[in-house]
Amino acid sequence: MSPVLSPLAVEKLVAGAESGCPSDTEKQIILNCARLLTRVLPYIFEDPDWRGFFWSSVPGAGRSQDDDDEEDSSRPLAESLLLAVANLLFCPDFTVQSHRRSGTDTTEDIHTLDSCEYIWEAGVGFAHSPTPNHTHDLNRTELLKLLLTCFSEAMYLPPLSESNGAGNPWVQFFCSAENRHALPLFTSLLNVVCAYDPVGYGIPYNHLLFWDSREPLVEVSAQLLIVTLDSDPTTNSGPSMDGTTTSTAMDENESPVPDNLFVNYLSRIHREEDFQFILKGLARLLLNPLTQTYLPNSTKKIQFHQELLVLFWKLCDFNKKFLFFVLKSSDVLDVLVPILYFLNDARADQSRVGLMHIGVFILLLLSGERNFGVRLNKPYSVRVPMDIPVFTGTHADLLIVVFHKVITSGHQRLQPLYDCLLTIIVNVSPYLKSLSMVASNKLLHLLEAFSSPWFLFSSPQNHHLVFFLLEVFNNIIQYQFDGNSSLVYAIIRKRNIFHQLANLPSDTPSIQRALQRKKKPAEPISRTNSQDGASMEGSRPAAPAEPGTLKTSLIATPAIEKLTEKSQVSEDGTLRAIDPDVPQAELEDGAQSRQTRRFSNVSSSSQWNPTTDWVMSWKVKLPLQTIMRLLQVLVPQVEKICIDKGLTDESEILKFLQHGTLVGLLPVPHPILIRKYQANAGTAMWFRTYMWGVIYLRNMDPPVWYDTDVKLFEIQRV
Repeated sequence: MSPVLSPLAVEKLVAGAESGCPSDTEKQIILNCARLLTRVLPYIFEDPDWRGFFWSSVPGAGRSQDDDDEEDSSRPLAESLLLAVANLLFCPDFTVQSHRRSGTDTTEDIHTLDSCEYIWEAGVGFAHSPTPNHTHDLNRTELLKLLLTCFSEAMYLPPLSESNGAGNPWVQFFCSAENRHALPLFTSLLNVVCAYDPVGYGIPYNHLLFWDSREPLVEVSAQLLIVTLDSDPTTNSGPSMDGTTTSTAMDENESPVPDNLFVNYLSRIHREEDFQFILKGLARLLLNPLTQTYLPNSTKKIQFHQELLVLFWKLCDFNKKFLFFVLKSSDVLDVLVPILYFLNDARADQSRVGLMHIGVFILLLLSGERNFGVRLNKPYSVRVPMDIPVFTGTHADLLIVVFHKVITSGHQRLQPLYDCLLTIIVNVSPYLKSLSMVASNKLLHLLEAFSSPWFLFSSPQNHHLVFFLLEVFNNIIQYQFDGNSSLVYAIIRKRNIFHQLANLPSDTPSIQRALQRKKKPAEPISRTNSQDGASMEGSRPAAPAEPGTLKTSLIATPAIEKLTEKSQVSEDGTLRAIDPDVPQAELEDGAQSRQTRRFSNVSSSSQWNPTTDWVMSWKVKLPLQTIMRLLQVLVPQVEKICIDKGLTDESEILKFLQHGTLVGLLPVPHPILIRKYQANAGTAMWFRTYMWGVIYLRNMDPPVWYDTDVKLFEIQRV
C-alpha cells in the first residue's frame, strides 16, 4: 500500500465534503477512501521519513478541483483531511438525518448548515433525540475510526521523546477553532456514550438475535473522546470555581480558556441535569459487566469499561464542579462498586495491571475530598459476586476488604500500588463511623504483615506502609472512637503487634538475623492468617491471564509523594496546603521517601544494607502514642470484666467497648492530614501510554495497528 495513494484518497474526501455526497456512489467512494486511509496511515506513521508527509503542503492534493482559495491551496494534507472528515460527520442523509421537509427539492448546504442542530443524541446541551438510523451509525463509525487512526501518530513516538511531550498536532488542529464543528462533535460523542443502554428493554438473549449498530459507534466515540481530551492539565488550566454561570450548557464566564476546545467545553459543563445525565450514563455502563441474571449469558456485557474509567477520570480532573457533584450524593457509590469489582477481578492477571492502576488513581482522586469518606458509611447491600469474605457492613468495609485481597493475593507487579491503596484508606479514615469486624481484622492483618522485621528491613521504603496504617488507626481512634468498637477490639486482641513495633530491634546482629529469616524473597506479604472464611456466593476466583494474552507495557508511575500533596483539615473543614519543608512532628516527614522508588524487588534490594542509624531515624517517629494510651486504659478493663464475669463471648466484650469512652484520656487530637492527588507530567504520560495501549488492543478485529513498529509501548505476550 503506497503512501502515494493517500493524497488521492484525501482529495476524494474533500470533494465529498464539498458536494455533500448526494448519490449512493459518492457515499460509497467516501467510505472506501476512509477505510483505505485507516489501513495506510499506521504504515506512514511508523516510517520516520514519511511521518511529516501529511504536514507538508502537497500541490493540488487535498483540494477539490474548483478550489482556488489561496489559504486552502497551501493547507497541509492533514488539515484538509481533518476538516473534510469533520464536515462529513454532519452530512445530511450520510451521517445525520436530513431536516429537509419531504416534497421540497432544495438540498441542505453542508457549508452553511448549523451542525449544532444536528447533534447525534439528546443529552448535554441538546434535548432532541433523533430517530435511530443504523446506516448513519455505521458511516459515523467508519469516519471516527479514521480520525482515531489520524490521532494515533502518538503511538509511533517513544514515551519520553520531546515530540510526545509537545502535544499531538492532529489533535491540536482538530480541537482548535479551525474546526467549526468542534462543539457539536464533542457534544455528539459525549451524548452517544452516556445515553447508550446495552440492555435495552431487557429481553433475554436479545444481543444474540439482533446486531447492535450503536455499540461500535459508542466504543469508538469513547476512544476518540479520551484521545482528544489527552491534554496536559498543567498547561491547559481548567476553570476557576467561582465563575458565575449562564443558562446555557457551557459556562461562558470561565477563564483561562484552554487551547483544546474539547477540554474547554468539558471544563465548562455546569448544569446539574447535564452532570446527572453524564454520571447516570457512565454508572449504568460501568455496572453492566457486573449484571447478574438467572439465565447464563442472557444480557449483553460491554467490553469498553477501561475507556469509560479514563473518561470518568478526565471529567473529574478537568471539571471540578462535576467532581463535587459526583461526591454530593450516594451516586458516587455506583462508580465505586464497579471499580472495586474490577480491582478484585483483575488482581491476579498481569495483562490487566493498567486497569488496576486507573481504578486506584480514580479512588485516590476521590479520596482527597471529605465527602467521599462520608459517602462510604452507606450500608453495602448490593451483592455483586466477588471472591471476598462475606461481611455485613458499609461501602468502607467493602473497600478495605478488596484492598486487603489485592495486597495479599494480587499479582507481584502491583507492589508499587500498595502506598496508593493505603493512602486512600488514610484519606477516608477520619470519616469512617463503624468498621465491621471483618474489615478491622483485615487492617490488623496488613499491619502484622508489614511490620515483620524482615519486611521492614528488606527495602528502604517499606516502613512507610506501617506509618500509613498507624495513621489510619489514630484517625479512627481520635475522630470516630464511638461506633468503632470492632476495630478497638481487634487492636486489643492484636496488641502484641504494637508492642513489637515499639520494641523493634535496631542493632546490627538483629537486623541481619531478621533478613536471614526471609524465606521467600519474592513474597511481599505473608498470605496466612488472613481469616478469609467463605467467599460470596456465585463468585469465582480471580484468574491469571491466559497464556499468550497480549498486553502493552506501561511506564512507571510517580512515587506517592510526587503523586499527592499534603493538606491539613482546619477546624472549619477547609483544607490548608502544608509547606513540604515543615516536618510533621507526629508523622514521618517523608524526607527518606525521596531516596529510591518504593518497594525494591530482590535484585535492587540485594544492594540495600539497612543500618542501625537508618532504623532509628524512622522508628522514633512511629506514631504509637495514641494506640499505646488506648491499650493502657482499656486492656486492664477488658481483662477485669472477663475474669469477673467469666466472659469468653466476644459480643459481650464488644458491648462493653461500645459504651466505653476515652474522653480526656487520649493525647490531644492531631490535625487531620489529607494527601490530595496533584496533576503532574509523570501521570499525564502514564495515562497516554495506558490509553493508547488499551485502544491498540481493543482494535484487533480487524487489526488497525497490529504488527506495525509502535514506539510508545511494547507489545508483550503473557
